[in-house]
Amino acid sequence: MHFVWLLVLLLAACKKPEPAPETGEGPCRSLMFEGDRFTLCRDPLARLELHVAGRDGRPYRSFAALEHVLGARAPKVRFAMNAGMFDEDGRPIGLAIAGGQEVKAINRREKGGGNFHLQPNGVFLVRSDGRSEIVPSRAFEPSADIALATQSGPMLVIDGAVNARFSPDGTSRFVRNAVGIDPDGVPLFVISDSAVSFGKFARLFRDELKCRNALYLDGSVSSLWDPVNGRMDSFSGLGPMLVAFRD
Repeated sequence: MHFVWLLVLLLAACKKPEPAPETGEGPCRSLMFEGDRFTLCRDPLARLELHVAGRDGRPYRSFAALEHVLGARAPKVRFAMNAGMFDEDGRPIGLAIAGGQEVKAINRREKGGGNFHLQPNGVFLVRSDGRSEIVPSRAFEPSADIALATQSGPMLVIDGAVNARFSPDGTSRFVRNAVGIDPDGVPLFVISDSAVSFGKFARLFRDELKCRNALYLDGSVSSLWDPVNGRMDSFSGLGPMLVAFRD
């Protein structure tokens, strides 16, 4: 009997928390699209940072660990999402630039398994002047003014068109998260509240959010930290994380 209760407690601890009720004060809000609910985070005044690993070189793997390391900076977090494909140790398998320093070089290999190699994959980057861009990996050009970058895949929307490799609403469905850039140049971070297909997720960015380019960040372990609404997803196997700060 004690074993059964222990198993129940462990399963409860691993369950992804339900989205918290919105207060209306933060950068994250819910929206419905084609019958599914999503959470959108947008803050044009926030400063984005990519967090890959601590000073000891070990990836954080969870928002709780990141919060602990941030210490006095943690209250300045507006939101955070996991952002980019990674290996079993949580290290990026594609381009990662944090604080202007290259952590991992661009991966231009186009053949391989997993979503990362579903072409075209792409790079989300922010330049030192604050401009955000999403470009296909094959078009990425290194530059000294890139403050952060993360490579992931596949691209959801390319120059206003849904990735031609997607079916309209395929059977591969997961909780997913992604980033797009709206017509005002502000990056939009979106996570689905339930399992959705690539096709539906791409249409959300193209048709509802009017993004000409959007990049898939991850699936199945997709996670959000939304302090204002009391949400911190508890997956403990994350890779790189994009964090939005307000000073």
